[in-house]
Amino acid sequence: MEFKDYYKIMGVAHDATQDEIRRSYRKLARKYHPDVSKETDAEARFKELGEAYEVLKDTEKRAAYDQLGVNYKGGQEFRPPPDWNSGFEFSGRSAGDAGDFSDFFASLFGGNFRSGAGDQATSHSKGEDHHAKVLIDLEDSFQGAARTIKLRVPVMDAQGHVVTKDRTLNVTVPRGIRAGQHIRLSGQGSPGAGQGMAGDLYLEIEFRNHPLYRIDGRDLYLDLPVTPWEAALGATIKVPTPGGIIELKIPKGSGAGSKLRLKGRGIPGDPPGDCYVMLIIALPPADSVAARDMYQKMANEFNFNPRAKMGV
Repeated sequence: MEFKDYYKIMGVAHDATQDEIRRSYRKLARKYHPDVSKETDAEARFKELGEAYEVLKDTEKRAAYDQLGVNYKGGQEFRPPPDWNSGFEFSGRSAGDAGDFSDFFASLFGGNFRSGAGDQATSHSKGEDHHAKVLIDLEDSFQGAARTIKLRVPVMDAQGHVVTKDRTLNVTVPRGIRAGQHIRLSGQGSPGAGQGMAGDLYLEIEFRNHPLYRIDGRDLYLDLPVTPWEAALGATIKVPTPGGIIELKIPKGSGAGSKLRLKGRGIPGDPPGDCYVMLIIALPPADSVAARDMYQKMANEFNFNPRAKMGV
């Protein structure tokens, strides 16, 4: 996917004010409007211009786009990093249908991305709700935790430039929370109008990558290395789980890819998830004369062709 430089498309500097962006859009929109323009690529340029303006006119989208662009190196194939927008606090409603814009736009702002002003406030109406995605450790869900989180809030300064300010909150992570669920912080959204109540802040939970476990809902998956003799002869071995180390019986004749279920050892809940252990056969290195002799002895003793079913 090609990275789109919205500032270049709009013909403005990266530190342009919101007023400068609006003026540039009006000028270029008149130049490339398909009904009046004589440019051969007017329709494509007008559509591209509209996409760039959709991002840069919006304080929140622009701040997120700027953060992403800091780490992009020109000429490379672009893929947004996982959870690239975590830690940003947004207000308003869903960005809506991204179908009229490019795949680049949809990859960033499609789906559940929220930004822009919500419905116009009336006297004594409740303030807008805010939204942010936050990353927690798997262990926080198993134990429950009190955490201090820092969010970046896009704002416009007195000169009309988009900047971000930090906001620090103390959050209680409930035991058993899953990815995709929300923690609601009452009154932490936008102030209400008149005597209206403040909006709420909804924190969408995602897990950081774990060195051992893959997470699917409440279930966990663990790749467990075993020796050839443990798999062939059976064994009882120690296995790490988020709740502590347990002993697991490896059935005799287990093969690579065998899946063993540890019932109730997943993320806590009613019912709790399970932990699935996926066996991987780990071979000892042939890094000594004795080890190489042992492998040669096995090759001579075993009449075994793992590719027999392939006809070779």
